[in-house]
Amino acid sequence: MSTPGSPTVLTGQRRRRLNRRSLRLAYATAGYNLAEGVIAVAAGAAASSTALIGFGLDSFIEVSSALVVIWQFRSRVPEARERLALRLIAISFFALAAWISMDAVRSLLGQGEAEPSPVGIGLAAASLVVMPLLVWAKRRTGRELRSATVVADSTQTLLCTYLSAILLVGLVLNAWLGWSWADPLAGLIIAGVAVREGVEAWRGEQCDDCVSPTGQDADSCGCGPGYADACCTGEDENQR
Repeated sequence: MSTPGSPTVLTGQRRRRLNRRSLRLAYATAGYNLAEGVIAVAAGAAASSTALIGFGLDSFIEVSSALVVIWQFRSRVPEARERLALRLIAISFFALAAWISMDAVRSLLGQGEAEPSPVGIGLAAASLVVMPLLVWAKRRTGRELRSATVVADSTQTLLCTYLSAILLVGLVLNAWLGWSWADPLAGLIIAGVAVREGVEAWRGEQCDDCVSPTGQDADSCGCGPGYADACCTGEDENQR
């Protein structure tokens, strides 16, 4: 019998339901970010805004992360693809950090002045509403499922939320006060966070956010059955 506050052991039916939910959330993320990216790049090109174009390319990276989750959970045994899926998401974090850093440095060096973009401001505001909802749903699902991949993907979406806030502040400050340096400076901070999250995903440390099972479901890494390879580091595996 489980004690109050202890994790619930997942039944096969519940696990299948969570797998389907993870897949639906990934499809929703890919669809929204694809539309967001197209709009952002088009608006950024019209306004000569490197911030908006960078935000659009980030949206495409978010699509790639969602596609990794779709690839994993369309498998009959999603757990078998956990480790590779985490590595692919880690690469998307590194790609995101590299792009933001290059874009931020170019902006700080004064290469091009962006014009005010009402479309960009509206898009960033809309993302600040949609993205937190996706983050909450993914993280809740990933923790119950004990899937490091879903938790890592929720962090990717969380970074997109931060970028939406930074983009909104940057566009507003540029439109009202002409402070073109605010957005790229904050972008460099986000790039640092992206690198850290990429390293954690590559090592499988996203398992720290998963719910640890108890009893027979537990393994030496504190992850559920089938997820040990994704959550354990090489050191953990050697200690078995």
